[in-house]
Amino acid sequence: MSEHPNDYIKPELMACCGAREIRDGDVVVVGTGFPTMSANVAKYTHAPRAVMMQESGVYDARPRRPALSVGDACLNPGAAMIGGLVDIMGMFLQGGWIDVGFLSGSQVDRFGNINTTCIGPYDQPKSRLPGSGGANPIGSLAKRVLIIAQHDPRRLPARVDFMTTPGYIDGAGAREKWNLPAGTGPHTIITNKAVLRFDPETKEAYLASFHPGCTVDEIRSLTGWDLKVADDVHETEPPRADELRVMREILDPHRMIKIYEAKGYV
Repeated sequence: MSEHPNDYIKPELMACCGAREIRDGDVVVVGTGFPTMSANVAKYTHAPRAVMMQESGVYDARPRRPALSVGDACLNPGAAMIGGLVDIMGMFLQGGWIDVGFLSGSQVDRFGNINTTCIGPYDQPKSRLPGSGGANPIGSLAKRVLIIAQHDPRRLPARVDFMTTPGYIDGAGAREKWNLPAGTGPHTIITNKAVLRFDPETKEAYLASFHPGCTVDEIRSLTGWDLKVADDVHETEPPRADELRVMREILDPHRMIKIYEAKGYV
């Protein structure tokens, strides 16, 4: 198998992008799907001391298949601790122990604010969404927040219709103004087209890399604001052979990740 096989699917690439953002020793709050896959890929490759937590209360889960929910029983065998919501969201998150939080949303704007509440005006919305769950405290308190999103102007607008989870709110200094902990906030937006990062001065997301088969112009046209482009913008590294082996042979032998192709992550 070559170092970069070419038979991968876009969701596998996105999971690898997430894994590469996790450092050895990180404590990571994950949900299901991409976040769990990314955290496990990192753990089996470059970050063996990374620890996963589910907001349901499972600490250092080692599932043998992709979890279907944060309360899936497959998370329990071999876990270091099976606690409760207060343990994870209180003791760990509010205590400042969480390095990485993985989130997604129906809308993500240029400052990394996330909407999972409603589309349209709150009083007369076009549609109601599931709400925050644990996303608001994770986005408020985790040191680095990684966001998974589909790349189109509706899902990446200049401003979200409702701010369920704060990113950098309205730019530099806003998190500090609202007394959110220093050194926290969005770090990366991983989409099915690109990887976006945040300017340290303006706190606005910019294009860091484009996925194979995509172009800078295409990505800018699919973004709801005037997306800035990094001077060193480059093609995203494809999945490596070791990353694909972990996903296909250890974590997801039944290729459950393919469901995301049907959901539009292509």
